Amino acid sequence: MNLKGGGVMLDQTQVPLLAAMKKYVHDDVIPFHTPGHKMGKGMHRVLGDLMPLQTLALDLALMAELDDLHEPHGPIKAAQDLAADLYGADHSYLVVNGTTGGIYAMILTIAGPGDKIIVPRNAHRSIIGGIILSGAIPVFIQPEVDNDLGLAMGVTPETVSAALKQHPDAKGVLIINPTYYGVATNLKEIIDIVHACNIPVVVDEAHGPHLKFSDRLPIQALDAGADIVAQSTHKIIGALTQCSLVHCREGRIRVPRLKAMLQLVQSTSPNYILMASLDVARMQMATQGRELIEKAVDLANKARQEINKIPGLYCFGEEKLGNPGVCSMDPTKVTVTVKGLGLKGAEAERILRHQYKIQVELSDVYNILFLITLGDSEREVDALVAALRDMAATHHGTRDFSAIREIYTAGKYPEPPEQVISPRDALFGNTCMVPFTDAAGMICAEIVTFYPPGIPILCPGERITQEIIDYCHALQNADMHISGPEDYLLKTIKVVD
Repeated sequence: MNLKGGGVMLDQTQVPLLAAMKKYVHDDVIPFHTPGHKMGKGMHRVLGDLMPLQTLALDLALMAELDDLHEPHGPIKAAQDLAADLYGADHSYLVVNGTTGGIYAMILTIAGPGDKIIVPRNAHRSIIGGIILSGAIPVFIQPEVDNDLGLAMGVTPETVSAALKQHPDAKGVLIINPTYYGVATNLKEIIDIVHACNIPVVVDEAHGPHLKFSDRLPIQALDAGADIVAQSTHKIIGALTQCSLVHCREGRIRVPRLKAMLQLVQSTSPNYILMASLDVARMQMATQGRELIEKAVDLANKARQEINKIPGLYCFGEEKLGNPGVCSMDPTKVTVTVKGLGLKGAEAERILRHQYKIQVELSDVYNILFLITLGDSEREVDALVAALRDMAATHHGTRDFSAIREIYTAGKYPEPPEQVISPRDALFGNTCMVPFTDAAGMICAEIVTFYPPGIPILCPGERITQEIIDYCHALQNADMHISGPEDYLLKTIKVVD
């Protein structure tokens, strides 16, 4: 239990929203409200047989005793207050359409049409979506790149400082903490630099809802002084898929505007089971979080140590600390570089899935990524290491990786394209389709992303270069999945007419 403002003691063992939902069900109410399956009684058995009736009964609708996500005053407000108390925020908000929705709301809170916002180039496509919705102008800054791994790391404080000097009219800075691969930059120094310009810092902390609970992890953004933070509570800790939290501090942002933007991007019929899972995940972290996350860190460190004994594999770790853009790292993100086996990441992913029944989080040109979470044990980690060991024994030395290098220039990201018009104007302007191979010099009118991890190569409003065309073809040859353009084969691309 912790003290909240005014000396009020909050009991973190409580789950107020779930308790209110269970009480409603136990009252044996006859429902004449949505959803139409009426607490599971009308659910077809194809799904109903897979979900207990007691679970379906909790699929409830907005009503007075269950509170309203958009104007909470009862159990939802109590759940949000407990989350704020746990994470050290002035206010926290439940989000049930993923961290994408939270990121949209953050960007809409600090920037409007024509406003500049400073953003790392390795931003997830949801950030680009938020910029399009807001009508803002992105000022992209380059993250540091580790060419051996073929990975973007963090942006440096010096890079952020230079962008602010070049664009003193920027309305805010967005930072990723940590990256998909667990790399964190010097966030505290960056936030101090930005706050010296009296503008807010918003943080995409999708992969950091657990950072609060171990001293061996990077600092969480709120503790570093961030103004608004979006966390994917479903990615690393125990909420259901699609569940996230948005936290904020008062001062440099208008809290009523953030609330209004969250209302704008979220459903008016939020799923109560999803919200209850956020309530429970918060309680679990409050009561067991340090124990669970420390165990996950121990398991991940064991996996990293064993993987690095396998010929042909490399799992980066603390030896990267101090490199540009690498201030700290989250060891629970286990990135295994497979190029020493002569394999592409996508090939290794398929081998592990179909021969060993191991599913990775993502694969890229050189690497495969595994997440070690509170749901893992020695059994899963031992199975992972054994599968990697067997895969390496089978494939090590069977192919010269230099042949793969000729297909693409992994790690050598193209020069950032010129932003000619705003993403919003490009997306909603007059457009036409042209052959992608002939598009050099034209202005892109859609997002081109290779997924995972969902980092845009081209954004609406940017000028297409021959270097980018060649790079996209290289990634296609490396079996990367394209997301975003209307033509998913990228034979054609939409451009501003």
